[in-house]
Amino acid sequence: MSQVSTSSEVPSPVCLTTRLTPSGRGAVAVICVEGENAVARVAQYFVSATRKPLASFPVNRVVFGRWAQSDGHGEELVVCRTSETSVEVNCHGGAAAARAIMKSLVADGAVEQVSSRWVNRRTSDSIQAEAWLALTEARTERTAAILLDQYRGALRKAIRDAIVQLQNGDSTKARCELATLLQRGDIGMHLTRPWRVAFAGPPNVGKSSLMNRLLGYERSIVFDQPGTTRDLLSAPTAFDGWSMELTDTAGLRDSEDTIEVEGVSRATKFLAEADLTVLVFDTTTGWDERQEQLAERHPNALLVANKCDLHGVRESAKPFLATSALTGEGVRELMQQIVERLVRSEMMPGDAVPFTSRQIHAIAAACQAVDDGELSVAIEELQTLIADLLTSTHETPIE
Repeated sequence: MSQVSTSSEVPSPVCLTTRLTPSGRGAVAVICVEGENAVARVAQYFVSATRKPLASFPVNRVVFGRWAQSDGHGEELVVCRTSETSVEVNCHGGAAAARAIMKSLVADGAVEQVSSRWVNRRTSDSIQAEAWLALTEARTERTAAILLDQYRGALRKAIRDAIVQLQNGDSTKARCELATLLQRGDIGMHLTRPWRVAFAGPPNVGKSSLMNRLLGYERSIVFDQPGTTRDLLSAPTAFDGWSMELTDTAGLRDSEDTIEVEGVSRATKFLAEADLTVLVFDTTTGWDERQEQLAERHPNALLVANKCDLHGVRESAKPFLATSALTGEGVRELMQQIVERLVRSEMMPGDAVPFTSRQIHAIAAACQAVDDGELSVAIEELQTLIADLLTSTHETPIE
């Protein structure tokens, strides 16, 4: 394999290198190298499988090869000249491979930049730039499709329509449109981060088994001894295209065991922060005062009566969903009810959805201004929200 060339062979003009894909997930990492001498800088390290120089391949031709190191070893990857002054390097998605490539380019004189600056240089539309970055964090096809709608202008159009309505004096219609956007804000904020669903209840009611059944694999240890789960055990999944993080918590009961007490304390704290609590009970045991008090402490929880294959549905004034972690009975219904509890707005293709804190805060401020009769303030808030990056005060990179 060819040895890496010395840096003295590389011309001096500034070359920018950017990792376009997020760290931590994905099979492939994409690194963009741009500048007058981008091809020459990449060519110092990239050795094609055919040994032909990178510059000899046509633009947009995908080329397989290796990223050479001084020790003669290197990462297998593919490279593509996307223009005369830009190259995309596609390597293994792990942090080490991408970091090694970035490090070699920076050591050779390239300037590393954050992905937000790369995006901001390609569009002056602030919402489009935010959607572009958010798309890299989308975890499901459904959430990516919603973000793609915003990238294509759904949210920007809705805000412009509201501005026109306010300018025409139709504050009632504008307020209704803005309220709809705010209602979708919770969905928007969860397009790039999962809803957190906690499984809680007394010990040995089958919380761990039920969560494992929902995940499709054994994330939590299942044992018939009460108090088996001591720490918070989380795992990602998706229901109906919505990203979820399920967390198994310690059984809620009084105990003198120091470790179990700490587990219950952590569980209680997490339940206060979770987006939804699934409170699981054992349908084979009688409904007593302690269980009643536990349900009363979590009035918004989704109540589940597990082990219905052994006893059937328990009699109670409270609405329980009957499930069996063993047979799978009621599990699909549980998934549906979790989604219904969390995703409270019906979504249609092309709907406008705010998906950042900046957007939601601006829309909320505009709503308040309309309520106060200050239509000019509302218009200003909305105009600032869709102002071009190059003409607004929002000039710092979108992180």
